[in-house]
Amino acid sequence: MSKKKKEVFEVEEGESIDACLDRIKAAGYSPIKRIEKPIFAEEKEKGETIYKPVSRKIVFEALSNE
Repeated sequence: MSKKKKEVFEVEEGESIDACLDRIKAAGYSPIKRIEKPIFAEEKEKGETIYKPVSRKIVFEALSNE
């Protein structure tokens, strides 16, 4: 019995989620989990540091089909 290999795929800048899923399938993997991570920018206002969300990073975890 072989262990299934886990791989992480990130949606690239300007790439759609569908295009990333097609890339995952072409590599021989099946997506099992979608993770969205916020990206924050640090801004100083009146001496206070404020973190504001500026974008997000979408990551898929996938298992090998073999």
